[in-house]
Amino acid sequence: MMLIAIDTSGDACSVALLRDGELHQRLESAPRRHGELALGMLEDLLAGHGLALSEADAVAYARGPGSFTGVRISVSLAQGLAFAAGLPTVGVSTLAAIAQGEYLRTGHRRILAALDARMGEVYWGAFEAGVDGLVDAAGAELVCPPGSVPIPEGADWWGAGPGWQGYGSVLIGHLTGSQVLGYNGQAICEAGAIARLAVAQVGAGRSVAPELARPVYLRDRVTQRS
Repeated sequence: MMLIAIDTSGDACSVALLRDGELHQRLESAPRRHGELALGMLEDLLAGHGLALSEADAVAYARGPGSFTGVRISVSLAQGLAFAAGLPTVGVSTLAAIAQGEYLRTGHRRILAALDARMGEVYWGAFEAGVDGLVDAAGAELVCPPGSVPIPEGADWWGAGPGWQGYGSVLIGHLTGSQVLGYNGQAICEAGAIARLAVAQVGAGRSVAPELARPVYLRDRVTQRS
């Protein structure tokens, strides 16, 4: 299987190529330059391996949450590429991708992923790595103040993501009872982790036509419920 993945949901811009289990990624920290960089990075990546976009099985993208503009760019790029090559798309949670990347780097199997949602809130999700080496959600993703995040069951949780960098002390104070081992506030969403998670979705038949690709903002969803 061959997948293309794109992430422009945060400050970093990354693209990845996953082919038969072999991963290649390009990443650049370039706030507000994602739109001009992503396609060129992907073209270089494919050309460097003598491959064409049409050879891919699907285009995966960061569906959010994250920067509203960044998430929209990610979805739009994936749609454009998929339409051009006649491919399906796969949306992957940015929080899940953060957790997946941190698990692969550190071996921590229980990850609490957090992004700074501004307005004194965090985007939040709890994930556990399975026997297949892929993380799965251990609860619903949500946006809320850091002092109100759900306390997960069990022990040996590890924090990851920029939300921990900004609100680490508040989160640790709130989550003491859940035995959080520590956190990495530098962990980010990367296209490589998106590609790894997308493979399972494609295998399970959860890819969709490009016109059905959608962002997930979380904050809009919460606002509608209130």
